[in-house]
Amino acid sequence: MRHWGLIPLIDIGAQYRELKNDLDAAVARVWQANQFILGSEVAAFEEEFAAYCQAAFAVGVNSGTSALHLALLAVGVGRGDEVITVPFTFYATVAAIEYCGATPVYVDVDPRTFNIDVSQIEAKITSRTRAILLVHLYGQAANLDPILAIAKKYSLKVIEDAAQAHGAEYKGRRVGAIGDIGCFSFYPTKNLSAAGEGGMAVTDNPDYAYRMRMLRDWGQEQKYRPTMKGFNYRLEGMQGAILRVKLRRLEAWTEKRRELAALYDQLLAGAPVTAPYASPDGRHVYHLYTIQTPERDRLQQTLQAAGIGTAVHYPVPIHLLPAYADPRYQAGDFPVAERCCQTVLSLPMYPHLEESQVKQVCEACGAGC
Repeated sequence: MRHWGLIPLIDIGAQYRELKNDLDAAVARVWQANQFILGSEVAAFEEEFAAYCQAAFAVGVNSGTSALHLALLAVGVGRGDEVITVPFTFYATVAAIEYCGATPVYVDVDPRTFNIDVSQIEAKITSRTRAILLVHLYGQAANLDPILAIAKKYSLKVIEDAAQAHGAEYKGRRVGAIGDIGCFSFYPTKNLSAAGEGGMAVTDNPDYAYRMRMLRDWGQEQKYRPTMKGFNYRLEGMQGAILRVKLRRLEAWTEKRRELAALYDQLLAGAPVTAPYASPDGRHVYHLYTIQTPERDRLQQTLQAAGIGTAVHYPVPIHLLPAYADPRYQAGDFPVAERCCQTVLSLPMYPHLEESQVKQVCEACGAGC
């Protein structure tokens, strides 16, 4: 077998190498200002990220999971409520619902986009349903117009889990600010990444923004005088400063991802795999370039032997994870999600990936190139 040098799934250090001077200066500003929790860098980043998302307000928090939790609380989700979501996602989506004392109600996913199957939502709505928590999986926007129409019909709130979709668009609008609240993660592997943990919630509703600002900081406006029971979900000043630097490069990095995805699409056309579908209604930002093949495990082993990094996002649907076992659901209830877990494979994707490396990956996948 031909052996190539290591091509990682993602190269986190490449961003630092590109932006070293600016990132070092940003970190130095935080040390000089002694503003390590929230502070002026976080406030500036909130303003800049809100503008990027075409939203009125942004609230920085310590993780994407915290953003989801506060978003649900802000719209009034609580104990005994139900929230509609999907079983094919990272489990933080579901954990945030359970943190509120609410119950997740699953809807299967669309086989092409991997996002929520809109045609199945209404059948899952009950008198206890309070919100729809959709996921823009892998960097592609969910089909928002019909979801918003359903939400309006039944007086439901719409929360967007945009942890993988920084800069993704639906019909010309940035995701995150289309529903009631959008939630982002800045985990180090994300398209816009912190040097550690970080998250953001964006909204056009001033009341939601106010509640989330209060809840992230112990429920207090005045120190030692909380007016509601809150949390320690504050974004660190260091992360705010770093994210401000990287935000200025996000559009260029996104366009590079899209160029690399187009090259993948072209080269994999003759390979025994299914390339990811990109909806014409949106702008896919390719947080992950995820193919499908019934021979997933064999292909992953072949790529590993060739020095090519891959990952499975995600190997088990939420309803079949032991930690989230629910007597209402069993194997076979969500056939599309369950099939995806057996067939998806994420290939290397990051803006510093070289075109020659993409060709090597595709050749290893069986493409003629």
